[in-house]
Amino acid sequence: MLNQEGDIRGTLEKRESLLSHVDHTLLKAVADWPSIKKLCEEAIAYRTASVCIPPSYVERVHSAFPNLTICTVVGFPLGYHTTEVKVFEAKQALAQGASEIDMVVNLCDVKNGDFTKITNEIRAVKQVCSSHILKVIIETCYLTTEEKYSLCDCVTAGGADYIKTSTGFGDGGAMVEDVILMKKSIGSNVKIKAAGGIRTAEDINQFLSLGCDRIGSSRAVEALCSDGEV
Repeated sequence: MLNQEGDIRGTLEKRESLLSHVDHTLLKAVADWPSIKKLCEEAIAYRTASVCIPPSYVERVHSAFPNLTICTVVGFPLGYHTTEVKVFEAKQALAQGASEIDMVVNLCDVKNGDFTKITNEIRAVKQVCSSHILKVIIETCYLTTEEKYSLCDCVTAGGADYIKTSTGFGDGGAMVEDVILMKKSIGSNVKIKAAGGIRTAEDINQFLSLGCDRIGSSRAVEALCSDGEV
């Protein structure tokens, strides 16, 4: 009996540790309030790092769940908003109760090789975020290896807190090789968020073991809280 209790306690502690790195996510275009509310209740119950929700829900969620850490998206999902629009989006989201911003880079600028512009945009949004966390989504599925290296430099120089693999809306999601590349290439003050296609407990364990600090997933709670899953 004591061994069984110890095993259960160990399983729960491991589960809680894993979920503390998860941004519990719902960014579907048709996300309704009952679904968002359920997401928030799960995040509180399982102590996830945050909820990641559409900007239009930030104010309502903050009012309903004032102690919940809210992450929202900027320039999402295609990234080709102007810098001024992204700055406004971030400023409004923070004023309405968001604590973290996930911003998509302008992939048009990437393909044009204008990495100075990308760095300046990241810096401008980070200035608005100040002490709040800024994660920069580079959408790795559309990038060459050299572009990935260059964007690691941009994210570092721009002062962002995280580099993030994917929106979940592109042609591909988080890949092991991309996380390994990022780990070698980002500055010491930048962390990694893996997102896109992360559905199982095994996926979550793998990306955290590679050095990711955050996981973006709509299925992490389901995956980790099913019987026997850790």
